[in-house]
Amino acid sequence: MTNQNQESIVALERALREKNDQWTRLDEKRNVINEKIQQATVALKEYEETLDTYEKARVLLQQSAEYARKQAKQQMETLVTNALQYVFGPMIAFEIELEEHGNRAVAEMFVVSNYDGMKIKTKPQDARGGGVVDIVTLALRVALMETTQPRQSGPLLLDEPGKHVSGEYTHYLYEFLKSLATMFDRQILMITHNHHLTESGDKAFIVTIRDGISQVEEATSP
Repeated sequence: MTNQNQESIVALERALREKNDQWTRLDEKRNVINEKIQQATVALKEYEETLDTYEKARVLLQQSAEYARKQAKQQMETLVTNALQYVFGPMIAFEIELEEHGNRAVAEMFVVSNYDGMKIKTKPQDARGGGVVDIVTLALRVALMETTQPRQSGPLLLDEPGKHVSGEYTHYLYEFLKSLATMFDRQILMITHNHHLTESGDKAFIVTIRDGISQVEEATSP
């Protein structure tokens, strides 16, 4: 083999290594982008579910007669405020403002935070992060179940409740869920990855996948 051929082979091997390195970097970028797309898709779904809950509450208030509307507003404010104060403490409340636009009643929802006597009113999504939105949405769903006539029967199904609630407040969320079950005499069925929340249940089960088959085993005993 001539020196020229050897140099050509070395050059080709170097170019191949560079292309392999480039492919590895691009593949890592692709994985990062795919992960971000999945996270954004989950966040979008949660946002759409939250909007759907708010919209249902607004429709309920719009379609109610004036007296019933005031009663529903008061019940929602009380339940959501109790939920927020149960989890985050007494310096936070929930308010609904009703305005007449033509022949329609329009409802706007706010979280009011009290900082050393100074009240700050914001939309739920602008108040203290996603944990507040989680609790407001959860309490509104319960309020809709309890306010709508005829009353909705059946258990309360929760999928990852309080996912954005900080760990320091998890115990209070745990206590709030137990109080909900007692107050409204409803069974709560909950899916969660939060081990602390599983302790709030009378029964808890762990679901794992082995060889593509779901395995269910009891985590706690009554």
